[in-house]
Amino acid sequence: MTTSVIEMANGRFALKLTQLVLWVACGLIGALIMIFAMSLGFGSYDMSVAEAFRVLWAPEEGTQATVVWKLRIPRFVAACLVGAMFALSGAMLQNVTRNPIADPSLVGVSQGASLAVVALIVLWPDVPLGARPVAAFAGGMSAALLVQAIAAGKQSTASMRFILVGIGVAAMISAGTSAMLAYGNINQAMGALGWLAGSVHTVTWTTCYILGLCFAVCLPAVVWSARPMAAFQFGPEVAISFGVRVRRDRFLVITLAVGLAAFAVSAAGPMGFIGLLAPQLAQRLAPSGTGGRLVLSALTGGVLVSGADLIGRTIAAPIQFPAGLVSAVLGVPLFIFLIIQRAKTSQL
Repeated sequence: MTTSVIEMANGRFALKLTQLVLWVACGLIGALIMIFAMSLGFGSYDMSVAEAFRVLWAPEEGTQATVVWKLRIPRFVAACLVGAMFALSGAMLQNVTRNPIADPSLVGVSQGASLAVVALIVLWPDVPLGARPVAAFAGGMSAALLVQAIAAGKQSTASMRFILVGIGVAAMISAGTSAMLAYGNINQAMGALGWLAGSVHTVTWTTCYILGLCFAVCLPAVVWSARPMAAFQFGPEVAISFGVRVRRDRFLVITLAVGLAAFAVSAAGPMGFIGLLAPQLAQRLAPSGTGGRLVLSALTGGVLVSGADLIGRTIAAPIQFPAGLVSAVLGVPLFIFLIIQRAKTSQL
């Protein structure tokens, strides 16, 4: 099969992509372009795609320009970035745990990040928006470390134990979030409740700038992570023979996965199953190595979240359903399917 090699940093990093991966990547980019065109025209304020693109290329004052430039474009950009970050986080967690159903929302990462952001919204509403990513990372990392400590064992990284402990920790953290919403100031609690639904309909260009900066900072680390992740697939003993420092690199990859998920949560709220769906769909669309899977997972995540947002705001317009709700409806059947498959091949 024909392959293409992309080299970076004078050959220190190389990404090998098969022809199938390239074709699927082009298809996903085409899907994003189609969703972008539909997102500009469809919604509570209807306009034709031609009118939307005329405003896009020749911006002018008026309602249409405001809708396109201040509402719909930042919404689409945020959806793509959030989807890519959740997908990369899920792919990394699945690789490190060697478990195909690992997901930020199933191992407590999303819940820990959510609790930290809800605390800011309810208890300290005057804290600047830029503090949310920092708080989300701290909350998500705390949850991840707690899960790691409880699930520590000889086979914890390759069994369902990590997932089951994560589900328990996630439930405990969610209870704390619910208590904060129940007893906090009603105005702040309502704002936090809307954010917890997982939506990008309130994002602004400022949110996109912060999210883009976080993604840009994490991107070099994502490129670096491909090598140790490729070794992790063969188990810790083989990874050591490849020159990988297993304990250190595993912690760094988990930290990176937590950071990506936490930054996405800080911008759009928790979105369940994107981190589970995207890597699984990417692997089924084009089986590939670690680098190719990361690329396809990021693109698939962008398609899923932007598509879910488009469906949520057009299916019953002017009523808008959060993208997180739509993604959950799509994700639950696949999660059940993967659980059944997993139960046939291993013990819980």
